[in-house]
Amino acid sequence: MSPLYDCGDEAQLLTGMRQARQAIGRGELIVIPTDTVYGVAADAFSPAAVARLLAAKGRGRQSPPPVLVAGKTTLAALVAEIPEPVERLVDAFWPGGLTIVLPAQPSLSWDLGDTHGTVAVRMPSHRVALEILEEVGPLAVSSANLTGKPAAIAAADAVDMLGESVAVYLDDGLSRTGVPSTIVDATALVGGDGLVRVLREGAVTRDELRGVLGDLLAPDPEDAAEPATGAEETPGPEADAGGGA
Repeated sequence: MSPLYDCGDEAQLLTGMRQARQAIGRGELIVIPTDTVYGVAADAFSPAAVARLLAAKGRGRQSPPPVLVAGKTTLAALVAEIPEPVERLVDAFWPGGLTIVLPAQPSLSWDLGDTHGTVAVRMPSHRVALEILEEVGPLAVSSANLTGKPAAIAAADAVDMLGESVAVYLDDGLSRTGVPSTIVDATALVGGDGLVRVLREGAVTRDELRGVLGDLLAPDPEDAAEPATGAEETPGPEADAGGGA
């Protein structure tokens, strides 16, 4: 049975954090609490670890996981550029429940799956998650559940679904919101029509996004005109429900 550590107990927290760091270093999976839902995490720069994460969830390479970071400095190292509207989003909603898809830094040696040259990045607002990220670096993190099942809002939920595929579980009680992050595609700010599109609605509302972006936020689906034949949006990681934490 994989160990579960109570983050509310200082002794267990210290032991659990040490075990979690070591597990990530070995290319294994850990489950961590975040401000949205529990996430299953792997070293973002270990292709074998990322493949293990996708296999544990029952996902394929077509659903690459988002990457959690400890701050804006790390974001700048992972993406090709940070457009000014994204700076505004980061200032308004990080740390917090907003995942932003941007073109990835082409020089990075990693394999998150079929990303189409993009990466989805978020800075969580949770002390345990941030401490781990500061110590081990960026983590590929998806919601701690089997594909098609509800996202885990308690560590016990994750244990029931993921079991021995995870090396270490960190338990910090019920998730604060139980709502996965909102995912926005900002790739068109770099090369496209200059609009930000909502791929998944979650912790941050469209109204809140519009308050920051104004007309740069693409119209709501019910307000948008029918797209021209053959038109398609830039694909983004984990756009389906139950994806990123």
